Amino acid sequence: MKEIIIYTDGGCRDNGAKVNVGGIGVVLIYPEKDYIKEYREGYKNTTNNQMELLAVIKGLKMLKEPCKVILHSDSAYVVNAFQQKWIEAWRQKGWTRGKSGELKNKELWIELYELTGIHRVEFKKVKGHADDQYNNRCDELVNIAMDEITEQNIF
Repeated sequence: MKEIIIYTDGGCRDNGAKVNVGGIGVVLIYPEKDYIKEYREGYKNTTNNQMELLAVIKGLKMLKEPCKVILHSDSAYVVNAFQQKWIEAWRQKGWTRGKSGELKNKELWIELYELTGIHRVEFKKVKGHADDQYNNRCDELVNIAMDEITEQNIF
């Protein structure tokens, strides 16, 4: 099984506003081939949490075969869901938070959970906007993607 390192980031300018712009950034590192691949994409009218989830989903979907993945994210929302087994509890409760109510971004969580069934994924939390080269690059990709959407005036 190939080992891949993935860094992801998602962001949203004017998060919570009716009109906003979001973006995702992904860096895939293939240590065996000494190869790095980058991906970015912008979105309109989204949320920060949706972008964080979608970045991870896109990163895993870019893999052409089942892989062992070390996935780095600065999103506590994403990393804690797996490290603290929240996702298992949500799944067991029918993709709800039980008595706490609806699970936000349910479809994205289900898709991500299914992808973790294909790949062996280890989630690692990194500090955002710090000294991690690849996390910083993902943040740059997110901002480039949001700039591209804004420049295109797609609203």
